[in-house]
Formats: sequence, structure tokens, C-alpha cells
Amino acid sequence: MQDRLIFLIGAPRSGTTLLARMLGAHSQIYQRAEPHLITPIAHLGYYANVQKAPYDALNAEQAIKEIVADLPGGEADYLDALRAYTDTLYARLLALGPGKRFFLDKTPAYALVLPFLTKLYPRAHYVVLTRHPLAVLTSYVESFFDGDYQVAVNHNPILARYVPALARLLRERPVPLVHVRYEDLVRDPETNFRRICDHLGIPFEPQAIAYGEQGDAPKGLGDPTGVARHTRPVTESVDKWAAEIAADGERLQLVSRLIDTLDPADLETLGYPRAEIVAQLEAARGAPVPVKRAAPTRYALERKLLVALRRNIHRNRLGRLLKRVRFALDVVLRE
Repeated sequence: MQDRLIFLIGAPRSGTTLLARMLGAHSQIYQRAEPHLITPIAHLGYYANVQKAPYDALNAEQAIKEIVADLPGGEADYLDALRAYTDTLYARLLALGPGKRFFLDKTPAYALVLPFLTKLYPRAHYVVLTRHPLAVLTSYVESFFDGDYQVAVNHNPILARYVPALARLLRERPVPLVHVRYEDLVRDPETNFRRICDHLGIPFEPQAIAYGEQGDAPKGLGDPTGVARHTRPVTESVDKWAAEIAADGERLQLVSRLIDTLDPADLETLGYPRAEIVAQLEAARGAPVPVKRAAPTRYALERKLLVALRRNIHRNRLGRLLKRVRFALDVVLRE
């Protein structure tokens, strides 16, 4: 099954849904929405554990490590067992796309378990998509936190998590891969999609670039806001992040502190040198902020409401009421 798997690796809001739509429009590739098959089994205790799981994670961690130590093949036997589980599911999913040669798994969270994934599937095909870190941050904040950078960063330090993980993969290259920058993909989709097809060993199909003309996107987890508005790659979002950040002094200070915490070598590896990022922010000072003309979607309105409700939720009257309601529901629904 390994040689029939394609893992599309990238941070959230980095364009992975766009590229997945293009790859999924290829005649030899079957695509589903984000399967999230790998992340749970990466946290069973041997490689990482889940501290808030409904069992004692420390006991589970000790037990599984003792079991693996006693297996004749050690860690290799354990990986074989985990792979038997995922292979079965991947094979059944691929069977849903008759005539397809590859199954495409585009789950951004896999970027955070890459040492495990590359051990589990060293012979799979890897496509790594990177995007300007501040474009990722801006898209993440606007899509999920109604423009509140501080709340977004407190909820998920997305740059601190994904930049080092992706840089390490690109530096160490434990598996064969092709690396594409989002900015290059949308500016010259033909050249960069051809590179990807060559890496996968499949013929270049130019019609796949117009992914929106090849059918609807898979239903499920994934980009809820952006890629569905277009039928092929566009460049409108490449540079607008700089003006949005530079237009607000507090926002600019926050983002500058975030950049200072990132290793310059990691940024260089991803293709976005720190000096270049600083220069872009300086050049954007005083630039007009892009106007958001699109009518708000139901999803955007729901996110706006949730962000507003979450502010000070643990210290205000609503939060105290919800905690009492949750406690009562836990008692009523307890099995």
C-alpha cells in the first residue's frame, strides 16, 4: 500500500486544500477530505502520549514500551502492526475510487508528527507545500478568529509549531519528497504542478489545474472559506497579509515578537529569510489595507460569534453559567 499513498504535508492555511483539489482532479489520484488517520496512532504512548485522554497516559506509555521491547523485531514489529491498521483503511478508501492508482491524504496535523509518519511510511510519496509564515498566520486569524491575533496565538501558536517541523523535514529529508512554495504554485501552476507529477511518476494533466471544473470538493474537514471561491489557482492572497499586519501597531508588535521567536535558519530553509520578512513589513507601513468585499458566509458568522463569546469566558457570568450547565449535563448523561 505504501507506494500508492501520497502525503501532502503543510501547515493549516498554507494552500494545501488548493493543491489537494488539483491533485484530486488528476485521473490517477483519489482524494478524500482530511482523514486524520495518523495523528491518533502517533499518540498511543510509544512515540507520544495524550495527557488528557480518558485513561492513564503514563501507564499506557510504560506498558506499550515494555511490549515493544519484548517483540522479536522491536520497534519494526510495532510499526508493522500500526501500518496493518492504516493500510487496511487506506486500501478500503482507495477502492472507493475505481481505477485510481494513488490515495491522497492531506491532513495538516501530520506535519506535527513527521518523525513518526516517515518511519511508518518511508516509501510513500511526499509533497511538501510551504507558504509565507505571516500569510499562514493572517489567513488562520481571519478564517477562524475574526481578525483577533492575540486570541488566535493564545489558542494555537501555529508558527511556533509548524515552522520548525516543516524546516526539519526539508533539512533532514528522511524520505524522498518534492517541495513547492505556495507563491510559486499560484503564480506558475503549470510548471510547479508538472514538477509534482514528475515526482509522483504520473503524466502531467493540465486540466487538473482547473480543479473547480472537475467536480465538487470532497466533503468533510478542510478549508471552509477560501478555495471553493475559485476554480483554479489565483494570486490575490499572495501579498495582502503585509498591509493587514502593518496597518495596526499592536498587531505589528505582536507579529514582530512572533518572528523573533523563530529560528532564522528554519525560515531560510522554508524559503522565507527573516531579513526579507522584516523588509516586507517595513515596506507595507502606510499601504492601503485590502478591503474585504465578500459577503460573510454562515461559517464566518458562526466563527465571529464564537470568538466574541470566548472572550473572558472563564471570568464572566456567561462562563460561570455554562460551567454549571455542563456539570448538570455531565451528571444527567453519565453512563
